[in-house]
Amino acid sequence: MALKREIQGVVVQKTGDKTATVLVERRVMHPRYRKIVKRFKKFLVHDENNEVKAGDEIIAVECRPLSKRKSFRLKKIVTVGVE
Repeated sequence: MALKREIQGVVVQKTGDKTATVLVERRVMHPRYRKIVKRFKKFLVHDENNEVKAGDEIIAVECRPLSKRKSFRLKKIVTVGVE
């Protein structure tokens, strides 16, 4: 069995039923200036029980495609947000 990718990020918004948009930040070195820069990407995460809220930090695991853009499932909530 192949290893499943895990992403960790902050829930930006709840988009529809059982779906959350998660902003994932990664730090990479700039090829020319040798400075650490931030890169951001948004992923759609399947939340079966509608338990996450905007501002929560979560861990999601890769799964089969559940829709056109959604191929991650909620694994656990790391910290609860302010909202």
